[in-house]
Amino acid sequence: MTTPHGAGRAEHAVWAEGLVKRYGDKRALDGFDLAVRRGTVHGLLGPNGAGKTTAVRILATLVRLDGGRATVAGHDVAREPARVRRRIGLVGQYAAVDEILTGRQNLEMFGRLFHLGTRQARRRADELLDRFGLTDAADKQLKAYSGGMRRRLDLAAGMILAPDVLFLDEPTTGLDPRSRNEVWEAVRSLVAGGTTVLLTTQYLDEADKLADRITVLDRGVRIADDTPAGLKNAIGGDRVEVVLRDAADIPTAVRVLAGVADGAEPHTDPEERRVHAPVTDRVAALTEVARTLQDEGVGMEDIGLRRPTLDEVFLRLTGHRAERNGTEGTAGKKEREETAA
Repeated sequence: MTTPHGAGRAEHAVWAEGLVKRYGDKRALDGFDLAVRRGTVHGLLGPNGAGKTTAVRILATLVRLDGGRATVAGHDVAREPARVRRRIGLVGQYAAVDEILTGRQNLEMFGRLFHLGTRQARRRADELLDRFGLTDAADKQLKAYSGGMRRRLDLAAGMILAPDVLFLDEPTTGLDPRSRNEVWEAVRSLVAGGTTVLLTTQYLDEADKLADRITVLDRGVRIADDTPAGLKNAIGGDRVEVVLRDAADIPTAVRVLAGVADGAEPHTDPEERRVHAPVTDRVAALTEVARTLQDEGVGMEDIGLRRPTLDEVFLRLTGHRAERNGTEGTAGKKEREETAA
């Protein structure tokens, strides 16, 4: 762990070193390190079964760690769990709000569950309804809410006590694009107000748009930690990509791209008739490839510059692409079941 003790930890809302969690012979976490700076969104990515849920449950004091140490909002999760709980919010993958109640009634109920007085609970509900753009729907039952509105209400419920740290587990699973954007804006608003967010997600575009920094977790250990741009740069910068009309022209395209790729071997996808290669002088390389292929009579359906995606980073780091909602593997289900036990 590169984070120094003392002053270094003071910069971080979440800090963990060497976390270990065992379930029988299996190590869900095997020396996991994490450092989340205050007032940022930090993405936690990894294959299903990698240990993400276990890490969040330990940091939220729902599961005891077997080794290592961690602090959240300045308090030790093992020695001061009650103090940690007073400083955090947790929004799980599935909505915790009541379908029968109105939005206002839901938030007032959560306020009372958190031991707020009746007037204080009402005042806090009104504040959160306004903050999350739900005032007009405050007195409607949840059956009249869209998916994005329900998820925003769920976020509001997690903010009843104005936590320093909010844990978000798969916040937009199953939402349509418009609803996802609504949730993203709500998360940005929280961070602008000073809340630190630890986000777990299988949607890599979500992490790319929201996260200031990303930690990639696999088999219980941290395998990468950087900004989204830094992770992309680590596997290569700009590329020229060509989609051909005829697969028979792939050898010609490979030869032409090799001429601008500074000795790097172009990559091919025969099924999609796609050839691409890393380049340094992006505009000059694109112009040269387009002109040369045209001069040689090679038909192109598309040509352009692109950067690596987080999906490609994930593939390079873990050996496979990220699972999407509905494709959770056996390992991921086991992790959720065991950590819930």
